[in-house]
Amino acid sequence: MLKRASLRRIMVATLALFILLIIYFFPTTTPIEESLSYIEKEEIPIFLVDSLEYIARTSIVKNSESTEELILEVIASLTIGSEKSNYIRDGFKGIIPENTKVLDTSLEDNILTINFSKEFLNVSLESEEKMLEALVYSLLEIPDVKKISILVEGEKLKNLPNSKKKLPEFLDRSFGINKIYNLDSIKDTSKTTIYYLSKYNNYYYYVPVTKITNDTTEKAEIIIKELKSTPIYHTNLISYLAASTNITNYEILENSISLSFDNHLLANLNDEDMLEEVKYSIALSMRDSYGVDEVLFNFPDSEQEVMAFS
Repeated sequence: MLKRASLRRIMVATLALFILLIIYFFPTTTPIEESLSYIEKEEIPIFLVDSLEYIARTSIVKNSESTEELILEVIASLTIGSEKSNYIRDGFKGIIPENTKVLDTSLEDNILTINFSKEFLNVSLESEEKMLEALVYSLLEIPDVKKISILVEGEKLKNLPNSKKKLPEFLDRSFGINKIYNLDSIKDTSKTTIYYLSKYNNYYYYVPVTKITNDTTEKAEIIIKELKSTPIYHTNLISYLAASTNITNYEILENSISLSFDNHLLANLNDEDMLEEVKYSIALSMRDSYGVDEVLFNFPDSEQEVMAFS
């Protein structure tokens, strides 16, 4: 009994000493508390430069409640050297030039106007189009934002800073991302955005590629054909869609698209986790290519599955 009491006193003293050491070395917010806070908070999608120099879809922790604050938070996460850049996942980096400031923003009728400081123009020739792709695709993940207008020191940005390529009045996903051109003519072009998987260490993420061609095939068919192609023309991008997959029917609705498949999305249908990744690749590709908010999946002898993005 005495031995047990002595052991208990030693354990209590040890625990007390451990707590005192934590308080001494971490008097305010500890890394443990910050980690717990990170886990508890909601994440939002954002598009950053990955280790292979693609503009890739990853996520950051959402610290803002209002749309206005969230817009500034996303832009800060895209800006090199900003305080928010410290919270980006390993393997990713921002692309807006260092010291760029947001002078003001306005959101009216789902059109977001951003007025940047002159540092915004310090982007390199190689990065200027990627910068706009990352900015546009990131901000369009905010539900209230449908189009973007960019000003620099109050002046409308009509051309890319270095190449002087003309920009549309408003930017949206039709601007494309990680573009690949395969054209025989400048007439009758079509843009189809396809989301592949990529991997950094053990973290899987999506890389969208906008294919610009003269192909008149329906985009839904192009997406499925590209995702099940072997080998992929980007050898470092991945698709787990089985080559035997068939899209049996599709219907484009007002704000959604309904897809019907056979049961061969994956070669190994027992891999439920990867099956979800494949569905998400298809859904994101359909969303961006058709501008819809919902993608409906139909399989034989199964209930309809809905993926919503609004």
